[in-house]
Amino acid sequence: MSTTGAGPARPLRADAARNHRRIVDAAAAAFESDGADVALDEIARRAGVGVATLYRRFRTRDQLIRAVLEDVFTAEVEPTAAAGDGDPWADLTGSLTRAVEAIVGRRTLLRLARESGAYDVESVQRYGRVLARLLDRAREAGVVRDELTTRDLSAVLVMAMAVSTSDDDGPDPAADQRRYLALLLDGLRPGRPRLPEPSTAPPA
Repeated sequence: MSTTGAGPARPLRADAARNHRRIVDAAAAAFESDGADVALDEIARRAGVGVATLYRRFRTRDQLIRAVLEDVFTAEVEPTAAAGDGDPWADLTGSLTRAVEAIVGRRTLLRLARESGAYDVESVQRYGRVLARLLDRAREAGVVRDELTTRDLSAVLVMAMAVSTSDDDGPDPAADQRRYLALLLDGLRPGRPRLPEPSTAPPA
């Protein structure tokens, strides 16, 4: 995901990098504490920068949401995919489960991301690539469908995120989260018929 939407990212000057970090951190905290409608000038105040500085870095609210979501994935989700050397099925599904657990506490941010289109299958492709070794081990052990790709795992994560941030939560959202994640993970197991062929989009 690009934080600017204006081509390849260029290295930031030290002062610009500090401002970027302050704004992203302040936005993440503000979205969760004050809700989706927190004003951008309040985020700038919390970050200790001027509103003009915020708008130089992020021309739209959606770009700021994308930057915060990318930061959450980098800091909290990608580390859950550290390759293990234990049971291949437990390592793979454990990683996916921990990833979901890492992000469901960010309900306001994820709702904003969903409403703005800031995440979809492509926005978690990098995480899918980190999962590649775990998927390879699970395929070699015969504990998952041999036609699975890392793009499929990215889609599973997106679906789990959508369920976990649904506005139709039951009386025990955590129980629903576990139930539907278990249902999604069960679909990874070997089975017949084979999955339909994917689209022509390149695999992760």
